[in-house]
Amino acid sequence: MTAEHPWPAGAATGIGSLPGTDIGEAVKTVLGELPELPYLPELPERGPGADMIGRTAGLLVELPVELYAARWRLAGRPGRDARRTADLRERDLDALTEHAAAYTGALKIQVAGAWTLAANLDLPVGGALLRDPGAVRDLVASLAEGLAAHVAEVSARVPGARMLLQLDEPSLPAALAGRVPTESGFGTLRRVEPATATEVIRGVVEAVGVPVVVHCCAPHVPVELIRSAGAAGVAVDLDLLEDVDPLGEALDAGLGLLAGVVPTAPPPSGRPPAPAEVADRVRGLWQRLGFPAERLPEQVVVTPTCGLAGATPEYARAAQAACREAARRLAGG
Repeated sequence: MTAEHPWPAGAATGIGSLPGTDIGEAVKTVLGELPELPYLPELPERGPGADMIGRTAGLLVELPVELYAARWRLAGRPGRDARRTADLRERDLDALTEHAAAYTGALKIQVAGAWTLAANLDLPVGGALLRDPGAVRDLVASLAEGLAAHVAEVSARVPGARMLLQLDEPSLPAALAGRVPTESGFGTLRRVEPATATEVIRGVVEAVGVPVVVHCCAPHVPVELIRSAGAAGVAVDLDLLEDVDPLGEALDAGLGLLAGVVPTAPPPSGRPPAPAEVADRVRGLWQRLGFPAERLPEQVVVTPTCGLAGATPEYARAAQAACREAARRLAGG
């Protein structure tokens, strides 16, 4: 770790998801390919409860959920879906304990953020929870309590780790712009005010007690909102950046950057870009922003553009290796 950022200089990491269903093998792969900043991988191919929404909803306190018509919704009491989700989470943590118990260093875990949960969890009567301000407040309080407990449990499993929590917020720009569809699909929900969005993210950041990175693989990432909410960093797909000035201002103010630069889907060659090409892409952005070169390896972490669940195992491994080698090049190694 550096004095300002919760990761070592020259680090690379993954966004979260990987292909396959073997969590033990996935944990070993991550530890081998990304030793500077490993993460607890997500394997959505295992089915409901391993997906981003179901997995995070399973951490909610006193807000049980169930699967209905292929969507997660609030339920009256825990049932079969909740038990399956809890079992998958326990298997994940057991694999982490088995393969990483002696690990010391920065360790990242990922969950869906409050706004993405609110846009993708349904009320019992139907429609996204986002349409009910009271339900959103209950969700945020439940999520904050559940995430604090989850971070504490992972910390107990890997006592030498310095925890880093990633909030996945792909729905945040849509919520801010009033583009989250209603249940019918013919309308959209009322936009979330920036001040409200900031307050909610800040509340989660303060509740978990560890550094937080907000990941958003969508255009129009509100980087200044994320910085002002107290996040330690923002994770973005560089291909989706239309205006680099807001990002530059946030970086200048000290925000860390997880730079998504290695494609999630294999290019025509079937192989990820060469590490030198990946490093040049990140270096080019840094130079365009006019920042000192020596700050780059401390402030920037190299990542794929998004999760790798849709890739082949071979490509996923190669993509992470390309991130690792590019980060070492940026650090002068």
